Amino acid sequence: MGPKPTVVDTEAKQVVLKIVGGEPPSNAVLSAKLSPYGCNPKKAGEEISKNTKEFTNIRLYVRLTIQSREIKQVELLPTCSALIIKDLKEPIRQRRKVKGAVYKHTGNLTFEQVKTIAKKMTHKTLARETVGTVKEVLGTCLAVGITVDGKSPKEVTQEVNSGKLTV
Repeated sequence: MGPKPTVVDTEAKQVVLKIVGGEPPSNAVLSAKLSPYGCNPKKAGEEISKNTKEFTNIRLYVRLTIQSREIKQVELLPTCSALIIKDLKEPIRQRRKVKGAVYKHTGNLTFEQVKTIAKKMTHKTLARETVGTVKEVLGTCLAVGITVDGKSPKEVTQEVNSGKLTV
């Protein structure tokens, strides 16, 4: 009797990971997540670091689509704060060299940038209209600690509520 035919799993499976952009996650973390699917953690780390170069040193989520023991797609799922920090265009800091320092973000965004971030976040938000999404982004700006058009995000939110700023 000959060898049994191997069954190739053609069903696509998805794994969501939280990573730091621009650098590969540790092989220990990747092997724990990807070993049930038979995927090579080293190749996965290279794919992730290659696809997240634009979000260098920013934490974000990544969805890996695995089919037939290989990674077919790496999809970025940035949070609102990740998009805000990316738009600030701050200089890249060395995470591995500066240990334990609490990093404060400083900067200023324009209201147009806030609206473009809100448009990118429409698929994730629970708001019915774009006004609600813009308010969510302004709240995240307040949490990150930056200003919008040189004003506090609370003031800009009040202007949106009163109708001075149109969305």
